[in-house]
Amino acid sequence: MFYITRIWLPYSHPSCFVPLLASLLIMSLVGKISTEIGVHATAEKWFDLFAKQLHHVQNLTDRVHGTELHHGDDWHHTESIKHWTYTIDGKVTTCKERVESVDEQNKTINYKLYEGDIDHKYKDFKLIFQAIDKDHGGAIIKWTVEYEKIDNEVDPPYGYIEYVHKCTKDIDAHLLKA
Repeated sequence: MFYITRIWLPYSHPSCFVPLLASLLIMSLVGKISTEIGVHATAEKWFDLFAKQLHHVQNLTDRVHGTELHHGDDWHHTESIKHWTYTIDGKVTTCKERVESVDEQNKTINYKLYEGDIDHKYKDFKLIFQAIDKDHGGAIIKWTVEYEKIDNEVDPPYGYIEYVHKCTKDIDAHLLKA
């Protein structure tokens, strides 16, 4: 999904077209996609898993092949770095991840993903998790991917949205048993 708003540029010389064109091309490299998934477990259980027990995710879905703490002593500290191995679009993929911010009140966690297979396609890649309570039990899990592609040849990361959607379904089944 791309947002291009009105651009007002006074035209006084043919060379004014070049900066405008450059701005439009840069804007098309940046995007944001999201999905919302209804789940049976509570938003509190979901947020607790991702805020305090992230290392257990690899045991709750076959789509995560492994993860390890690469740097730091605490899985949830903003300076800690984790190394993940998982499958996207049928391909084993790796990256490093760190928590950028945690908002307990809104049950939101911002992650930055980088290196590994991410840096081949994206200059910037953020994954945002939010657990939202539903009025009559259960929750909505919202995943948002914000990205900047390295060039226009790179497709938007729809595979990541499919991945988090499927992982969410797998994890929900385990959270209900807990």
